[in-house]
Amino acid sequence: METAEIRRRWLSFFESKGHSVVPSAPLIYDDPNLLFVNAGMVPFKPYFLGQQTPPWDRATSVQKCVRTGDIEEVGKTSRHGTFFQMNGNFSFGDYFKAGAIEMAWELLTTPQGQGGYGIEPDKLWATVYEDDDEAADLWVQLTGIPKERVVRRGLADNYWHMGVAGPGGPCSEIFVDRGPEYGPDGGPAVDEDRFMEIWNLVFMQSSLSDVRTKVDFDISGDLPKKNIDTGMGLERIASILQGVDNMYEIDEVYPVLEKAAEMTGKRYGAQSGHDAAHSHPDDVRLRVVADHIRSSLMLIGDGVTPGNEGRGYVLRRMLRRAVRSMRLLGFDEPSLPHLLPVSMERMSNSYPELRSGFGRISQIAYAEEEAFRRTLAAGTTILDTAVAKTKAAGGTRLEGSEAFSLHDTYGFPIDLTLEMAAEQGLEVDREGFRTLMQEQRDRAKADAKAKKAGHANTEVWKKLRETGATDFRAYVELTSEANVVGLVRDGDLVDELEPGQRGQVVLDRTPFYAESGGQIADAGIITADGARLKVLDVQRPVKGLIAHTVEVLDGAVRPGAEVIAEVDPEWRISACQAHSGTHVVHAALRQVLGPSALQSGSYNKPGYLRLDFAWGQALSPETRSEIEEVANLAVRKDLPVSAHWMSLPQAREWGALALFGETYDEQVRVVEIGGPWSRELCGGTHVQHSSQINALTVTGESSVGSGVRRLEAFVGMDALRFLAKERALVAELTDLVKVQPGELKDRVAALLVRVKDAERELEKLRQEQVMAQVGKLLDYTRDVRGIRVLTHDAGEGAGADDLRTMALDLRHRMGDSAPTVVALTGVAKGRPVVVVATNAPARERGVKAGALVRVAAQTLGGGGGGKDDLAQGGGTDVTRTGEALGRVDAEVAAAAG
Repeated sequence: METAEIRRRWLSFFESKGHSVVPSAPLIYDDPNLLFVNAGMVPFKPYFLGQQTPPWDRATSVQKCVRTGDIEEVGKTSRHGTFFQMNGNFSFGDYFKAGAIEMAWELLTTPQGQGGYGIEPDKLWATVYEDDDEAADLWVQLTGIPKERVVRRGLADNYWHMGVAGPGGPCSEIFVDRGPEYGPDGGPAVDEDRFMEIWNLVFMQSSLSDVRTKVDFDISGDLPKKNIDTGMGLERIASILQGVDNMYEIDEVYPVLEKAAEMTGKRYGAQSGHDAAHSHPDDVRLRVVADHIRSSLMLIGDGVTPGNEGRGYVLRRMLRRAVRSMRLLGFDEPSLPHLLPVSMERMSNSYPELRSGFGRISQIAYAEEEAFRRTLAAGTTILDTAVAKTKAAGGTRLEGSEAFSLHDTYGFPIDLTLEMAAEQGLEVDREGFRTLMQEQRDRAKADAKAKKAGHANTEVWKKLRETGATDFRAYVELTSEANVVGLVRDGDLVDELEPGQRGQVVLDRTPFYAESGGQIADAGIITADGARLKVLDVQRPVKGLIAHTVEVLDGAVRPGAEVIAEVDPEWRISACQAHSGTHVVHAALRQVLGPSALQSGSYNKPGYLRLDFAWGQALSPETRSEIEEVANLAVRKDLPVSAHWMSLPQAREWGALALFGETYDEQVRVVEIGGPWSRELCGGTHVQHSSQINALTVTGESSVGSGVRRLEAFVGMDALRFLAKERALVAELTDLVKVQPGELKDRVAALLVRVKDAERELEKLRQEQVMAQVGKLLDYTRDVRGIRVLTHDAGEGAGADDLRTMALDLRHRMGDSAPTVVALTGVAKGRPVVVVATNAPARERGVKAGALVRVAAQTLGGGGGGKDDLAQGGGTDVTRTGEALGRVDAEVAAAAG
């Protein structure tokens, strides 16, 4: 049974049992404690925490998830993977233990011909919390499973909570016996390779007040309503139903592994044991490729782009681990163009948007691979320098700090560092590397813990939210009469805000736009009887609640006060111009570049917009101008701008574009400009006609990551002010060079030619002066133990090219009648340079240019290298060039014996 069919049957079964089918949330979810959705229940957390009222009593979903905590274990076991799909069914105060157990058993054991999964009942085991007599009895009563196949386990295995204060409860896990070939008999407590967990039923019944560890927490009482949260790993059940050993061999993953094996000439499984835990390194690498390619596909599909921190770093790491694994398997050419389409073909059966968006996805992924290939080339050079430096100092081991720098700064994998250092006869200080890596992880954990601690602050907002949602009037009003619901200062509820104090004000209704969707918050004033509050920021601390950060200018404000909330109209007009301008520029981009140029992020504030989009190369000036012209033509056409509310499926059918990474409710707002020309899901404020955007001028275009470009533009009065400055600058330049504006370009070009000609002439004269010294320098040749040595400091202005030319000329003039060494130093752009040349007789005496340069460059505070006959290096200390030449003399003497 294919994975897509397993998914379909799950949703169909629970829909037939009265559950509402909830679409998967994006992998990027609005949760300060999570990089990615990592469990099927994450989108339902507000309901389990009591922050929101669920719109259904029963729900089911197949949720996309990513976990990267055990990324180093991927491929080594049958259980570890980064991307996975979690089948879930949820009850919010409806059915409880009996209902969850009955439905789970029915779906698992119903024959496949009747719509179930057809697992033989005698292969199923259940575990329950050791004190949960009720669940243990229900399993036997409702399913007929033998009592000895219901295993009691402790808190570590069979109790679930969120890691923070909130709901929790005992759980019951369902295992499948895969047979004696996978391990000993005796149930899950004996062997969890043979007995694979496929489903976890969580019985949320308690309120936890203090959670210290997984097994150490306080229960404050019962939940007002008992809830059910279950999770079945789709990949795990697929491996069972498809009769394969592990998740890497199911139909959605194995085709990529198979393609990678074909490309590298490997035969998967040929040298491995029966299970994933006893695998040859080649098979582990093939699984890493298959897992990471699929995970990267899904992450980019949901709007993540490679970067150096956060989500972007996780994606970059996975892409690079996949490319690195292909390299270690012997494939040195670009591999993603061969592998990514294979994964897309399999995953698009369940996620058709991957096919329609593959142009953008592949562009980002391929650009990242190309960037990594350049990194490997650069990292190889840096590693070679570090190896040479270690050898020159007589060392046999590369410092852990060098390996960590290559890994952390340049993205150079430690595996490659170990491999390439070994090729050059060096070990790597692995312990030092691990220590530095652990310190980095500890810092990351501390940051994550600090972020997680902020979760407790939501208690204040949850309490205010209990009074009701804020009536959001920003779409229809600039001024609203309102009442103060509550005041917050330094994270605590207060009874008053006084002049000079800053805090947050929650109103029962507001005309202020709260920052979201790339649009910053409104500015304005809140006035009460004798009080004036300047609005500095507006945010949504919890869903449905709007908090205004204010500075009290005059008077004092208290809860219950009647106020007038007034948005600055000029601010709002400019903000509307910028947000509508963003939509217009996005539509213009897609018209000029094609449908793959999709927005991947935006930011707009009054008068200014910034739009990130998927594209693999810089835009030409002509393309930029064309995008700007298309956008301004749309502005001039006075296109109608309107907003419509509809369901998310209706919006997709209507062709509305969604911003990647945003989380949308069942009902969404679609903003269209000029009908189908621009339709996007958007919660921002907009103009009523495109002509109200006024002028729009693109001011810049740049790269912000692999496969992602950024356009910046001004709109309205800010655009006119920008153009006025440009005009003033042109006028200033034309006056300076005494030409008309139309002649400015040619005049500047002519001046640049003259400047370059003058620079070339000066360079020619300088080189002639340098070379004029050559003849005189021969008089300064010295004999050092039978070797002719000529050293000279050419001083300021002599760069590496000059010194190489001089060294080769001097070596030629001195001939091969005797061993000869020429060593020259100079200073170019504030940095010292050293070049050494040797002739054949000198090299026969064991005097080599590369070794001499390394010694001299170390004296200068740097490094260098090269061939035995000619080498160069440099450093940072310009005061030690004479000392560096002295070191060359000493090394020659030592080598000559």
